[in-house]
Amino acid sequence: MRRDDALFLDILIAARKIQQFTFEMTKADFKENQMAQSAVIREFQVMGEAAKQISAEAQTQNANLPLQKIAGMRNRMVHEYFRIDLDIVWNTVQQEILGLITQLQSIVPPENP
Repeated sequence: MRRDDALFLDILIAARKIQQFTFEMTKADFKENQMAQSAVIREFQVMGEAAKQISAEAQTQNANLPLQKIAGMRNRMVHEYFRIDLDIVWNTVQQEILGLITQLQSIVPPENP
């Protein structure tokens, strides 16, 4: 099993990728761009899989992180891929990713130069 710090880093990297993939996009741009949709959905799946593997102790220590919601979103995207609502995906990107990145940056140690 991977260590919690590596899993938190995986979530942070995936969140940053989502932010990068959607930078300067409008909702209409996103809904028309299948490559961006696939990339964002994939990174949400990575985040969710990592969130599911974080130890109970680390989850308790970081109760402010929405790890269960992240894992739940991943489960829907994987098991109900045929019902993904792009409006929900877009709203999550716009309303949640920046805050999540900020929270994770306080947990994940900065990279060494």
